[in-house]
Amino acid sequence: MGEDFDNFDSKFQNLAFGSGQAGNWRGDRWFNWPVSQWGGRIKVNFTPEVFFQVGFYNQNRANYDRGDGFRLDTSNSEGNLVPVELGWKPTFGPENLPGNYRIGYYYSSANGDNYGSWRDGAYQSKDHAYGGYVLLQQQLTAQGGDASRGLGVTVQAVMNDHKTSKTDNYQSISFTWKGPFDARPQDEIGVGAARIHVNSAYTRSQREQNAANGETDFSSPTYLPIQDGSEYNYEIYYNAQLTKWLQLRPNLQYVVAPGAVSEVKDAFVGGISANINF
Repeated sequence: MGEDFDNFDSKFQNLAFGSGQAGNWRGDRWFNWPVSQWGGRIKVNFTPEVFFQVGFYNQNRANYDRGDGFRLDTSNSEGNLVPVELGWKPTFGPENLPGNYRIGYYYSSANGDNYGSWRDGAYQSKDHAYGGYVLLQQQLTAQGGDASRGLGVTVQAVMNDHKTSKTDNYQSISFTWKGPFDARPQDEIGVGAARIHVNSAYTRSQREQNAANGETDFSSPTYLPIQDGSEYNYEIYYNAQLTKWLQLRPNLQYVVAPGAVSEVKDAFVGGISANINF
């Protein structure tokens, strides 16, 4: 689904800044790569800049299994997910600065635990899932009259229902500077910040389960780590176009309250990726 909806190109390594964010925070319903599934979409272009699309994707948890990478049947189907998206891809000003604006909604007929219904040792009810997302992407400047260089901004947000989602909302903002130096016109610098919030109903159910099990010690193997509040992610990268076919991209990431678990220490992460295109 992430190739068809809520999609754009990104060089960030941290998943909190790439495309398909609706699936990153509802991975039990919206399957991004590398999970395959039956599905399709209809896309209508009202104008060269404005489009509308609707999709239909079968949800089958058996597709998570390694041995089912080329599974073609639907015998374990749990339901279907229907996303809709309205998009606008304008250009602005005499330099034709490109934009990518999308707003979407999804509904899943697959049942999931209602996190507000936990009592007597189990969740007492199940519900369907729904949510929405916004993608706002705009190049702000052109460098030396060249629209392939300049500063751009990307803003993303996801909202999920409070009954069945562990992550109920997400926001991020990132900036990219393409061609920052005249001597390096194809290089790129990126910096981003993201917030991922845990559903308070899910947090409450974890506390209630620990209380029912008499668990208070984080080091106990049967203690459920309490996910409460938000995790924050930050990343900065430099993408160097070394040759026509080779890009090298080191980055530094900082994660605050990983998993929104207060007992887990913040983390610095160093990353690097190499892209080879023949």
